[in-house]
Amino acid sequence: MSSEEEGAGRHRLVPLIVSSALFMQNLDSTVLTTALPTIARDFGSDPLHLKLALTSYLMALAVFVPASGWIADRFGARPVFQAALGVFALGSVGCALSWDLASLVAARVLQGLGGAMMLPVARLLVLRSVPRGEMVAAFAMLSMPALVAPIMGPPVGGFLTSFLSWHWIFWINLPIAAIGAALAARHVPRLPPDATAAFDVVGFLLVGPGLALVLTGITLLDMGMLGGVALGAILALGATMLVLYVAWARRHPAAPIDLRLLRIPTFRAGILGGLFFRVGVGASPFLLPLLLQEGFGRSAFEAGLVTFGAGVGALAMKPLAPRIVRGFGFRRVLLANAALSSLLVALPGLFRPDWAAWALFGALMAGGFARSLQFTTVNALLYADVPREDLSRATTFGSVMQELAGTFGVATAALALAAMQDLSGREGLDALDFPLVFALVGAISLASALPFLRLPADAGRDLARRGGG
Repeated sequence: MSSEEEGAGRHRLVPLIVSSALFMQNLDSTVLTTALPTIARDFGSDPLHLKLALTSYLMALAVFVPASGWIADRFGARPVFQAALGVFALGSVGCALSWDLASLVAARVLQGLGGAMMLPVARLLVLRSVPRGEMVAAFAMLSMPALVAPIMGPPVGGFLTSFLSWHWIFWINLPIAAIGAALAARHVPRLPPDATAAFDVVGFLLVGPGLALVLTGITLLDMGMLGGVALGAILALGATMLVLYVAWARRHPAAPIDLRLLRIPTFRAGILGGLFFRVGVGASPFLLPLLLQEGFGRSAFEAGLVTFGAGVGALAMKPLAPRIVRGFGFRRVLLANAALSSLLVALPGLFRPDWAAWALFGALMAGGFARSLQFTTVNALLYADVPREDLSRATTFGSVMQELAGTFGVATAALALAAMQDLSGREGLDALDFPLVFALVGAISLASALPFLRLPADAGRDLARRGGG
């Protein structure tokens, strides 16, 4: 085999190998969301309080991701990726052995520490190993194995929860982490470390705790664990730290989240549009199992057999995304698909208990098809014009915003459901609580079109032409 053929093979192989991290993370998330109502009953907790099992992981990601780029540059992306897989697996053991909500949240934070190093470094390995002209196809390839997880996750999670025990949903992460680490050691190139930039300790201590305090305050708003004064103090302190960070980052080029990247129009549009879109879409995995199990009275396994339709649609779209972007351009795809995806995000609010499973499955499959196109297009556009030397900082910035959006999505959905319960005066969740909540998250998702409106018609044209199929 020639060196050129070996290089082409590696360009295809690296995204597939590092996607083990995305596969494991998506599998973990989807099996967990399916099991949340059962775990709540086991722990004797309010199902809405189990949002902490999701938001604690996402908050840990948002807090520790700012250090991931520097750590990868300092110690090398491949060994950091392998170590992160190990930490995530250790956190999974803790989740499987948890006995109450507090112990589960603590183990999820450990998982988040591993995920913070794992996911952005996986993207960085692809960005540094694949030619820019193959970026759209590489990101589609990176996502395809990970999209198998949302297909497998709901029925597997539902089966394990209904017929064995929810604890098993975490044990299945261990062999995946081991295989991913072994394949990375064999096939992923050892990129040389780049220790030229010093780590900005002050910036990290401002942005990390600042994000944690703000997200904690928002998450606890509807839980009654803290009084209004305490919550206000947490939010105010976190917001102050973030404001100070913005001032600090403007004067220090080594700041962990490089705000100067927002000067790049395509990066700025991808960050802002992606934020709104992911807030709306990120609420769905939390809402759907609650609607089907608490609202419609279906078992975890029955709910899992319906909700994996979104994963089927997402997987079906991936091979088509480069051709669609090439044919219509980034701006047209992002605007039209934002509207379509947002309608499909809101659609489950119209679901009824007597609907056939195939109708629910089909609606969710269409939603997964549309949002997969949006995610692939946004991810490619985000890095279209970022200089190669800034890719590490760009992946860190993008990862932080992605996890922030997920946290806001879950917190917003839970807060809206709690408000509906208060308005109705009911004790538990009811199917009638969900329609307005789905409409709200759909509207938030639709707001993602606003940043894309400002893109020039030919935004990302060269990238679309080279990477499109």
